[in-house]
Amino acid sequence: MKTVDCDYFIVGSGMSGLMCALHLASYGKVVLVTKGRLADCNSNFAQGGICCVMDPADTFDKHARDTMIAGAWLGSSPVVHEICENAPEGIQDLIDCGVKFAKKPDGSWDLTREGGHSARRIFHAGDITGEKCEAAMIRRIRKSPVDIREHTVAIDLVMSRRIGVKGENRCLGAYVMDKPTGEIYAIRSPNTILATGGCGKVYLYTCNPDTATGDGIALAWRAGASVENMEFIQFHPTCLFHPQAKRFLISEAVRGEGAVLVDKHGRPFMKKYDPRGSLAPRDIVARSIDSEMKRTGDDCMFLDIRKKGAKYLKERFPNIYAKCLSFGIDMAKDLIPIVPAAHYTCGGIKAGVDGETSVRGLSAIGECACTGLHGANRLASNSLMEALVCARLAAARLGPHPDSFASNLPAIPAWKTGSAVPPDEAVLVSHMWDEIRRLMWDYVGIVRTNKRLARAARRLKTLRREIRDYYFRYLVTPDTLELRNLAVCAELIVRSAQKRHESRGLHFTLDYPRLSKKAKSTVLPGYRGV
Repeated sequence: MKTVDCDYFIVGSGMSGLMCALHLASYGKVVLVTKGRLADCNSNFAQGGICCVMDPADTFDKHARDTMIAGAWLGSSPVVHEICENAPEGIQDLIDCGVKFAKKPDGSWDLTREGGHSARRIFHAGDITGEKCEAAMIRRIRKSPVDIREHTVAIDLVMSRRIGVKGENRCLGAYVMDKPTGEIYAIRSPNTILATGGCGKVYLYTCNPDTATGDGIALAWRAGASVENMEFIQFHPTCLFHPQAKRFLISEAVRGEGAVLVDKHGRPFMKKYDPRGSLAPRDIVARSIDSEMKRTGDDCMFLDIRKKGAKYLKERFPNIYAKCLSFGIDMAKDLIPIVPAAHYTCGGIKAGVDGETSVRGLSAIGECACTGLHGANRLASNSLMEALVCARLAAARLGPHPDSFASNLPAIPAWKTGSAVPPDEAVLVSHMWDEIRRLMWDYVGIVRTNKRLARAARRLKTLRREIRDYYFRYLVTPDTLELRNLAVCAELIVRSAQKRHESRGLHFTLDYPRLSKKAKSTVLPGYRGV
């Protein structure tokens, strides 16, 4: 079996993975793998922008307070302040990559505002901020010495104890598969950094790309890393409701610029639920829309921004305007049909702001990590800020301080297929995939109950056993690996939800509708099985 050695091994090509690779490239050999193309990631789909205090009338303390309020006071105040205060350096990193953020005619930054924010502090590049940032970073990284391996999927992390090495258990890299050829080989490194994004595809309806199957979270948990607050899955309130509009978001910035949530008759309803109206935090808005849909029996609610006019909408939201128009919806004349959809994983691998996890040699950054920033609900546009800041801080921890273990890494045994045979019933994989996503939507969605969670837990236990049997019976395929990881994340979400006996942020349960007096995180220890 081939083994590729490197100083830093990064899994994932979103904003956190690319930025960390760029920072580490000057310290040693970096290998970056991604299971699709570099641009196939959640970061690329981000529309709204990136939080950063820049207006003299705004302060880091105000940003931190907004973040803590949105997160239902479950976030870590020191972490929140540290990340907010490091945001300007993250923005500068993107500018250095060539990102051109929007400016006003006088040359000042054209900062916008989104739900939950008390000030305008969102840097944006029109309504395709993520796409422009990713494009600039990809151009930069392709000119760097980073060894980029697209269409390469991580199978499992290699842990020292599992291969018979005595002493402290640590991560030595991973087994990976080259998807076009099916070749399985090892990437060996003293520093493995997971930047794999979230697990939105665990739900039937999501605005996430097909790559968001929770791979990093599952990899780390199987390797023994603790996970935290997995019950907090953010549902974006305003996903375009149209049979052909697969996972297209109507950015929160649209509400920030004056759009109002209304019913099919054009009547606003958000003031009934929160005094902030359509600019309330996402958890409140999503539950409110869900409540109105259940109350009225309607399939969707609507956004109304017609008062802004076509000229303004075409200039401020050209991509969203064109996309809606392609479906026969003119934002300047029509109400925009919307529904909530699974959007962001607020929990994940328990990690510090510098990416350090409970497993030596393993770091986690970006959406797959839980740093303590988001608490029980993510404040709009804080995700890309976190990705940039934590990528920079992780590189600062790992780069200048080589691990002494690096000079004596043990050999990684060849991948063993045992008696596995080529799969002959792919329909089993697709059926289990669909079943997991549907039961998560029905039983572990925006509103939960003990009974629904118990049903989900029982069925997931059976499905995990069936998937484990299938995994060892047949040769691994990318679809099997994603299904395996998806099932792990589903189970972690349910287990975490069952442990929280209150309603806080994104976790709302009819059995415990009140907020507990003390905010506590839900931590599940890592598992060392398969």
